[in-house]
Amino acid sequence: MAPLSGGGGDAAAVAAAVALAKPFGAEMLAIYAPADVADVMPWMGEGFLGGVQTTALESLKEAAQAGEKNARAAMETVKYAKSRFTALQTPVWAGLSAESRLSDVVVFTSDPSRGRGPLAEAFQQMVADEQRPVLIARPGLKVGGSVAVAWDGGKEASRAARLALPLLEKAKTAVILAAPKASSRSFDPARLQSYYAARGVEAEVRLLPDTGDAGPALLHAAREAAADILVAGAFGHPRLQEFIFGGTTRTLLNSDEPSLFLSH
Repeated sequence: MAPLSGGGGDAAAVAAAVALAKPFGAEMLAIYAPADVADVMPWMGEGFLGGVQTTALESLKEAAQAGEKNARAAMETVKYAKSRFTALQTPVWAGLSAESRLSDVVVFTSDPSRGRGPLAEAFQQMVADEQRPVLIARPGLKVGGSVAVAWDGGKEASRAARLALPLLEKAKTAVILAAPKASSRSFDPARLQSYYAARGVEAEVRLLPDTGDAGPALLHAAREAAADILVAGAFGHPRLQEFIFGGTTRTLLNSDEPSLFLSH
């Protein structure tokens, strides 16, 4: 599923979603998520002039129509037989959630994951509230190349590592990145290696330096492995703490490569 805003990033999102779907023969759903009238109604309450209210609602309606036209145009930039388009109506939030629950992965470009643009809230909704696996597609997204898996034995990393198995099965090479001595959690990366081997995926284990910030170390190791996709758990610490202090997830989201497969 690729949420679209009717903006300039839609074509890239559609292309990335098709690139992800095509190797699996999967269906690709492009879903237009306009600004929701229900979100602005609270400040159109008592004391709001009726004529101004009507004008504001009409403007929102016109913007939604123009955005849908742009989103449909973005769909036409990539031809893929197993693709379909849906435009959400109010309540948009509920519709986006419902569609995501029957999607294997939700595809975004970098801007929403960095809190930019009209889909920033949708990104947070998918990752944190719906806990759907998301793919942040960077330019040159490739399925079937090299995949790196960040592993710390935690719940979030476990979900990501398991949900990304189809990508690993398609990959030419797979590498597990871990720093056991730098974690307060006791874990053995060889256990994940055995889990993958039992499912036909041969993965190499690479140990990271035991000191320093995990985010830059993961990105450096992923580049050394020529990883096309980095699989990682998202927001392993409380979200408020991650928001204030940054955290490994924020470091990964602010990077320019590789593409990220995240799950919370």
